[in-house]
Amino acid sequence: MSKIIKDVIHANGIDISIFTEDFQNEYISITDIARYKSDNPTAVIQNWMRGRDVIEFLGLWELLHNSNFKPLEFEGFKNEAGANAFTMSPKKWIESTDAIGIVSKSGRYGGTYAHSDIAFEFASWISPELNYTSSKIIKG
Repeated sequence: MSKIIKDVIHANGIDISIFTEDFQNEYISITDIARYKSDNPTAVIQNWMRGRDVIEFLGLWELLHNSNFKPLEFEGFKNEAGANAFTMSPKKWIESTDAIGIVSKSGRYGGTYAHSDIAFEFASWISPELNYTSSKIIKG
């Protein structure tokens, strides 16, 4: 997915990048959102992705929006999610399931971006106040 930076919003003292290819589906930097919570956004995102509810939500989103999604791999993750030894990263999720709702890039504009549906779920987990503020700015 090639990205076109659409905008940067300012919410609760942080800058959050947004990109889109078609100006209908916005992808929001969950790396930027995670910085609201910690100086180690990668760890925050991975901790969020360990939860069973999160894996179920991500799988449901993919089943509804992605015809190439691999449901068998998703079922395996869903069965393991929440266990103490379960680990998940955006790249592992994307590569294993052919997910499109989360995009992970390295480089100058690198980071982890998620479709706005997913990003708002993540923001709610980080901070209800941040979720409310950022969603109001993005939705207008």
